Amino acid sequence: MAKGLTADDLRTEPEDVLVTKLKEAKEELFNLRFQAATGQLESHGRLRTVKREIARIYTVMRERELGIVTVDDAAEDNE
Repeated sequence: MAKGLTADDLRTEPEDVLVTKLKEAKEELFNLRFQAATGQLESHGRLRTVKREIARIYTVMRERELGIVTVDDAAEDNE
């Protein structure tokens, strides 16, 4: 996943891209947790970062579901 993933960046992405990023982040989190359990994890800060990225993705998806922010609104704000 990209470093420095922000909610503003996510708001401009289509739904299918969000789902893909969410899947990738969950896979990475699984791998990081596995490494932590086996004592192979070098960067514990990455765990926290990935958890926050997952939360951001879920937040943007929920905003769209509730109609708070749409893709069009987010694109206009970034211009």
